[in-house]
Amino acid sequence: MNNSSHDFEETPPARRTVAIVGRPNVGKSALFNRMVGRRMAIVHEESGVTRDRLAAQIRYDGHPFELIDTGGLALMDGANPDNVFDAGIQKQVEVALQDASVVLFVVDSMTGEMPLDKQVARTLHESGVTVLLAANKADNQKLTAATVEFESLGFPVFPISALHGRGIDDLITTAINHLPDVQDISDMQDIRPLKIAVLGRPNVGKSSYINSLIQSERVIVSDIPGTTRDSIEVPMTVGQGEDAQHYLLIDTAGIRRLGKIDTVVERFSLFRTETSIAKSDMVVLLIDAEQGPTTQDKKIAQKIMEREKGCAIFVNKWDLAMEEKINKETYSEALYDVMPFLRHAPIVFMSALSGYNLKRSVDVINYVASQVDKTLSTGVLNRVLHDAFQRVQPPLVKNMRLKLYYATQTGTKPIRISLFVNNPKRLAPAYKSYLLKQLRAAFGLEGAPIVLLLRRSHEPRGNF
Repeated sequence: MNNSSHDFEETPPARRTVAIVGRPNVGKSALFNRMVGRRMAIVHEESGVTRDRLAAQIRYDGHPFELIDTGGLALMDGANPDNVFDAGIQKQVEVALQDASVVLFVVDSMTGEMPLDKQVARTLHESGVTVLLAANKADNQKLTAATVEFESLGFPVFPISALHGRGIDDLITTAINHLPDVQDISDMQDIRPLKIAVLGRPNVGKSSYINSLIQSERVIVSDIPGTTRDSIEVPMTVGQGEDAQHYLLIDTAGIRRLGKIDTVVERFSLFRTETSIAKSDMVVLLIDAEQGPTTQDKKIAQKIMEREKGCAIFVNKWDLAMEEKINKETYSEALYDVMPFLRHAPIVFMSALSGYNLKRSVDVINYVASQVDKTLSTGVLNRVLHDAFQRVQPPLVKNMRLKLYYATQTGTKPIRISLFVNNPKRLAPAYKSYLLKQLRAAFGLEGAPIVLLLRRSHEPRGNF
């Protein structure tokens, strides 16, 4: 399927969008965090830490808008055009400028006006977008007074301190006053997108997959492992009006082997990835078709299971595998052999580059999301388990068998089922696996983790 043929569309661009731009290391991410009100972007002294756009839907004093943090503007007249990160960052800022109604141009009050600031200013003047200059790190009165020098750049100057919160309210209020009106703010409040974390080893195509879905170079793509170092949240909408489906795609940093994580930023990226798993509704595990499932893929899958998240496995670059005439069934079995605990997860063979099975990948995401949130009939649930116990008796554990009195579903995301039994300690691991298999055979629950909670009870309940 070609990208041009599918009907995905990114969340309507920037009716009320504020973009943060500026040269590297002036405090853009610190300002983003201050405005969002939580630690969302990586803040670190290493120049160029934010390579992708980071987006957040926020509300200030009742006014909703999207805030975008971009990578540092480094590709100006004197930069190396061959540097893929500089070129990618420049592309991200260009896209942000296309989206934004207001731009916050961040400079450093402590260093004063720099030659690169002038180059950034020229780019912003050419864009025609409303620009407010945020003179950051104005932590005292002396530095605040010195910010007048930035007036020569031709934009209204707002002395701020992202670290201490000084001047932020005035900056945000002014930015909001320049945003277009929304006709129905309640519509923005009611949207609760399906949150999907896209996981995988470095360079398996996570960013390419998201870009293909939204038909936009929203995330930097490079063949250099480790390009995405933060968890990037990208909104996506499929359809229109009341039938529209809303998603929040979370492009996570590629998870490397722990022994290869050798910088503070990479360790924080790993922490952010694990946090993204925790807050997601479900997870997509992306695997490279050419390399096949690896030990590291298995470790990533184990993290998904530990967090009890719904999961779908997408085998990317399948167009290359098809050239080698690799069999899907054989590949699937090999994959499940490496990760037997994910046999319940559906597999989609796809290609972010060619668009092959791209729409099917979204259909499977929707299906797994519905399974994770599925409610099971109590009567049917008890009949299924009763039949399972009748067909195969539990093994003896210390000369006693497990006895089930009653079962009921007690939660979703993941599916939680409470079993009232004579003694929870008598459930053997093999028999637990048998019960889970019977539940999946009866109810489907593809991609959905099932948690059995055994509770001691001395009396039967209901008719079971």
